[in-house]
Amino acid sequence: MPFVTRKSLLTLSILSGVALAAAAGFVWSGIYNIGADDTHTRPVYSTLQALRERSIEVRANKLQVPADLDDPARIRQGAGNYNAMCTGCHLGPGMQDTELSMGLYPAPPNLSKETVDADTAFWVIKHGIKASGMPAWGKSMDDEYIWNMAAFLQALPKLTPEQYQALVASSGGHSHGGGESEGHAHAEGGEDHHDEGDAHAHTEGEEHNAMAGMPMDTPMPHSHPSGTPPHVDAPKDTKAPSGEVHIHADGKKHVHDAKPTATPATAKPTTADPHAGMDMPETEPASDGHDHQH
Repeated sequence: MPFVTRKSLLTLSILSGVALAAAAGFVWSGIYNIGADDTHTRPVYSTLQALRERSIEVRANKLQVPADLDDPARIRQGAGNYNAMCTGCHLGPGMQDTELSMGLYPAPPNLSKETVDADTAFWVIKHGIKASGMPAWGKSMDDEYIWNMAAFLQALPKLTPEQYQALVASSGGHSHGGGESEGHAHAEGGEDHHDEGDAHAHTEGEEHNAMAGMPMDTPMPHSHPSGTPPHVDAPKDTKAPSGEVHIHADGKKHVHDAKPTATPATAKPTTADPHAGMDMPETEPASDGHDHQH
């Protein structure tokens, strides 16, 4: 067997470099359409499909499938989680395609019509699949609940829409424990309530009292429309003056009771008294037949 010569090694190195440069140029050019609405070329799709199937098969074959996977309790509990977590992509008996299932590529399988081996179903549910839209539910879901879903998937293709709905209704709803999702269970159609600590707990009908602890004479907080000039919302002193004070030229003062007068539309400027400060002789006012007191 002839030895590899220096020349052949050099040639191989050059060809490898050219191939790498070509591959890098292809990636950098962006010529390949990565959009989900444009299918892969046949060689790319076949390669990715083989890679996915072999990767899952090798790992799933190492799992130990529970012996009681056909337990009705397992199947019933798995139905609630499947209905809450999976139907948006994988549908259910009698369901039409959803916006999500139509928009994903590769298209997710309709599990109401296809049977998936229990070990494969468990591995995929727990670990997810890269760049496919399939999440890794194992980050928030205990293994026992994942096996229950795998058990349900064995029975799903045999169910009619009525049987499916009845099974979901009897399942107790969405409850899978583990991680951030521990302890939240909801019956089908029920509301999702999560405890957020005692500071936010209220009995039904109870409301936050924003005025608790505030003195009664304090104005209630309120908002003003944008652009409102600055002002003080404290109550104004509306007490009227006790009277009207006049000062005569001789220095005497007297007070008249205040009388309500109409406010003129526009105030006239005050004219200075030209006699103010002058020493004027005091004269008796002409009698008008009325008795005046000062």
